[in-house]
Amino acid sequence: MYFRRFYDEQLAQASYLIGCQANGTAIVIDPARAIQPYLEVAAAEKFMIVAVTETHIHADFVSGIRELARATDAKTYVSGCGTPDWQYQFREESNVTVLADGDTINIGNIKLAAVYTPGHTPEHLAFVVTDRAVTEEPIGIVTGDFVFVGDVGRPDLLEKAAHISNTAAAGARDLYRSLSWIKTMPDYVQIWPGHGAGSACGKGLGAVPQSTVGYERRFNWAFGVASEAEFVQQVLAGQPEPPRYFGRMKQVNRAGAPVLGPLAPVQSLNSAAFKRHLTAGAVIIDTRLSAEFAAGHVPGTINIPMSKSFTSYAGSVVPYDQEICVVLTDPAIGEAVARNLRSIGFDRIGGIIEATVVDAWKGRGNTLGLSTEITVEHLVDEPAVERFILDVRNLSEWTAGHMPGAKLIPLPELVDRLEEIPKDANIVIHCQSGGRSAIASSVLKSRGYERVANLIGGFSAWIGIGGKVER
Repeated sequence: MYFRRFYDEQLAQASYLIGCQANGTAIVIDPARAIQPYLEVAAAEKFMIVAVTETHIHADFVSGIRELARATDAKTYVSGCGTPDWQYQFREESNVTVLADGDTINIGNIKLAAVYTPGHTPEHLAFVVTDRAVTEEPIGIVTGDFVFVGDVGRPDLLEKAAHISNTAAAGARDLYRSLSWIKTMPDYVQIWPGHGAGSACGKGLGAVPQSTVGYERRFNWAFGVASEAEFVQQVLAGQPEPPRYFGRMKQVNRAGAPVLGPLAPVQSLNSAAFKRHLTAGAVIIDTRLSAEFAAGHVPGTINIPMSKSFTSYAGSVVPYDQEICVVLTDPAIGEAVARNLRSIGFDRIGGIIEATVVDAWKGRGNTLGLSTEITVEHLVDEPAVERFILDVRNLSEWTAGHMPGAKLIPLPELVDRLEEIPKDANIVIHCQSGGRSAIASSVLKSRGYERVANLIGGFSAWIGIGGKVER
């Protein structure tokens, strides 16, 4: 048996290629939309990808299952479990096989047994992998978003992201019952999860890439909960707000993501082309550091600094119905940035622009936009100034402590709740340390809010000077 894990740092998402070395065939599980890494490894290791499958309908990225199947002429396997109103809409296509609980996929000597494990989603499957050339005992389980290292998948995304009412608690109860199955597996069986630390598909995922049933039985909190009621309460408590794009991904992946096929290189835009795109209404994402953006930027642009959270933040604040252009300090990463944006369904990418366009913009007599920043000392020293304090942290952070009189609108909800923010107010935005609030500030400025200031250091700075805290 050949085993290869692929990991997307931006999405904290894992996928797997499992091959039979005896006959040179392979399957890919939970493929990302950018399929070139699978094709390259398969070619290098002399495997033919004959099957693709996934554990569930994903919320955090565009599935590559149809893209990879089209490129390799592989058979597609999807879950047929779950409720009738939440099924794959492309399951009737000729190359698609619908899996039921207990069905198997055979890749040469490798057997993958589908096990129905609802909870994170109604249709979720795990795949028990057996290398039959060695033994009839399983070697591992591809658990998807069912069991992670140190955590389990959150059961509230259908309710919070897809807005399907009364599904969170029911999903939590299903998840509790699904755990009873995996507890019966031998301790040595490996766990190969679908996500690592940083994913919003859980609240406490470990950074270790894999685990074992025995280890999780001893140290994963979910395995030690005494009752279903207690489990439901614990698994739903403190879950972070899902990025805004999650609901869209659920719909895209249920319907079947559009197949992109071979893509032309992302276009590099000169100043004239950049201005044409800007005039035509393109969304401009400026990826420079917040301090650089604050010191001068093309008016109307949104600041999302390049980081491991870039993709998630883009999916939270950037609209899907407009073309996107990206300002980059290093144009060499343009293809990677475009790939990250396409991974969550931003397919209208107009091009990339070198950050020098900002200087060129000013040099042509245009006015640069400036971001206003404010310190916590200003808030304390000027108590008479009436300000609208906007907190863009998560609810769990807010519950642990917040500034008196602040308004909570988590960053993933900001764009959908703009009507709650008065345009004629002196707005001060903060998060925990200043990163998310800088993004939020640029979003408000791009939407016509003029009196917006980002709080330097955020809530941590407020705590640091002994500022009053409410709970």
